[in-house]
Amino acid sequence: MRKTVECKESRIGKQPIEVPSNVTITFEGQDLKVKGPLGELALTYPREIVLDREESGFLRVKRTTETRRANQMHGLFRTLTNNMVVGVSKGFEKRLQLIGVGYRATVEGKDLVLNLGFSHPVKMAIPDGLQVKVEDNTRIAVSGYDKSDIGQFAASIRKWRPPEPYKGKGVKYADEIVRRKEGKAGKKK
Repeated sequence: MRKTVECKESRIGKQPIEVPSNVTITFEGQDLKVKGPLGELALTYPREIVLDREESGFLRVKRTTETRRANQMHGLFRTLTNNMVVGVSKGFEKRLQLIGVGYRATVEGKDLVLNLGFSHPVKMAIPDGLQVKVEDNTRIAVSGYDKSDIGQFAASIRKWRPPEPYKGKGVKYADEIVRRKEGKAGKKK
């Protein structure tokens, strides 16, 4: 005996995507290309999802079938499409902070150089399409138009020294809250 799967409309997937006037969108088959003042991005949709352009200028992501996979892809591809449109028009930024004695960062040409308490400085090549700024040696701002690239590069910076819970030393996101632990209780006499 088989159970039928009842799919509900995705709350995120049914929201329309507003396209600014300075962004051009081309959709051929299942391939989407978004071009704006900051750059150009492309995305290939699965066969369960189609993109529909309304007369009002809004985009809507719709499902072609009522399956569980289509329901899962509905909200995901709406968010990915919205991130592309916002990215090429306004851009994204992620901020990191270095906490610890002697921890500092500098940008040398196309490399980000981090001093994180190791015996050697850590050199990271900045990917194309990303801009990295360092303010007062301890604050790093990673910006660009591709949200996933920004998040990946920021995570790879943080991976070198994640914040530890006792003193809070390490590389943390600017909006991250580090849960602190109490140290040793000390000797009792």
